[in-house]
Amino acid sequence: MEVILLGIYSFFVWLIFVKFKWLPWNTVSQVICAVIPVVALTCLVLYMNVVAPSSADVRVIKKVVQILPQVRGRVIEVPAEGNRPMKKGDVLFKIDPTPYQLTVNQLEAQLATAQASERELEESLKAATAKVAESRGGVVQARAGIEVAKTNIQAADALVEQAASRVVEITSRLDLAKLRVSQNRDLVATGAGSRFELEKVETDAKDLDAQLVTARAAETEARASAAKARAGLDQAKGAFTQAGAAENTALAGERQVKEKLGGRVGDELGQVALIRAQLESAKWELSQTTMYAPANGSVINLQLRPGSYTVPMPLQPVMAFVEEEFEPIALYMQNELTMVEPGNEAELIFPTHPGRIIKATVDSVVWAQGQGQLALSGNLPQTTAHVPPGRFPVKFDIAEKDRELFLAAGAAGNAAIYTHHGEWCHILRKVFLRVSSNLNYLILKLH
Repeated sequence: MEVILLGIYSFFVWLIFVKFKWLPWNTVSQVICAVIPVVALTCLVLYMNVVAPSSADVRVIKKVVQILPQVRGRVIEVPAEGNRPMKKGDVLFKIDPTPYQLTVNQLEAQLATAQASERELEESLKAATAKVAESRGGVVQARAGIEVAKTNIQAADALVEQAASRVVEITSRLDLAKLRVSQNRDLVATGAGSRFELEKVETDAKDLDAQLVTARAAETEARASAAKARAGLDQAKGAFTQAGAAENTALAGERQVKEKLGGRVGDELGQVALIRAQLESAKWELSQTTMYAPANGSVINLQLRPGSYTVPMPLQPVMAFVEEEFEPIALYMQNELTMVEPGNEAELIFPTHPGRIIKATVDSVVWAQGQGQLALSGNLPQTTAHVPPGRFPVKFDIAEKDRELFLAAGAAGNAAIYTHHGEWCHILRKVFLRVSSNLNYLILKLH
């Protein structure tokens, strides 16, 4: 571009001083004509480097995933091919799954056995709980029987007391009747008494004697009922003791079943939950015997072959997978970024695509670099005679239409950023960039 501007300037100097001779071509005019382009181009370039900074150090960064197996084993298949494009989810390689499948089968059998035992214990617990409820019902029934027996005893004692009182009463009346009979007999014998009165008193005495027999029979019956009621109380107490023992036995059985059930994790027995967790871990390990591509990309420098033995060691990946998606950055000097802001328009060129202008916008400026960090140490920082000025990377967002463009990881190129200042000279930077892009068609080699 500078050559074009100098050519245009030289054309106008030739017209003015040589062709039409509007001004004299002397020493003064020659010096002025020589100084003007130098000063003008210098000022233009310096100004353009601020409002439209460029960088000849553009790098294409791609994410590299270190493929590290999670399980150890012998590699039986490697479908991936080195330096060939792959889609996300394509199989990279397979490890022999036999030992992991056997572990899964073993744990599945253990889980089924544990679940059957859990169901059996739960049924036993239900039966034990029902037995506890039944024994408690027996205890309640026996306690009610005791209360009934006590009530019966109280009623029988009342009847005994009533019958005994009746016997005492009749006995007293009978004794009085016998005394009157004796007295009336004496009176009748002396002729002072009435035979009718004697017969009446003797009849009353006989009635009272019959009543005494009946009262004593009733007393005997009442005492038998009381004895029977006391026997019923003893029987009820025995039933209560037996029901209490049955309840204690049922509670012990229930407690024993609960102890066998042990702790629970959610709705499962602890042992069942443990085996289930081991089974899930074994299934995960089985799934890790097949490794898949984490994204669209390719495997670089593939050396893994069937028969190799892989071990999950963090510092020993088996392959490197380079993702297809790229991220360009450009390195700038500090003073070139004074007017750069996120969202500024940018253009990039790469020798991989001669004549192609890749549109982008500034994502951000990474205001950090290694010179701004000191390693953890007990020593004081060392100073040097000369520390080169640092450069800071600028990240770009590629335009939608250029995102499918292939760029190799590590590809280098040029970039220009167009700030919101000095828009009138952006055209010069764009011309410079396009000229450089078209020059990439030239392969300057002499052999």
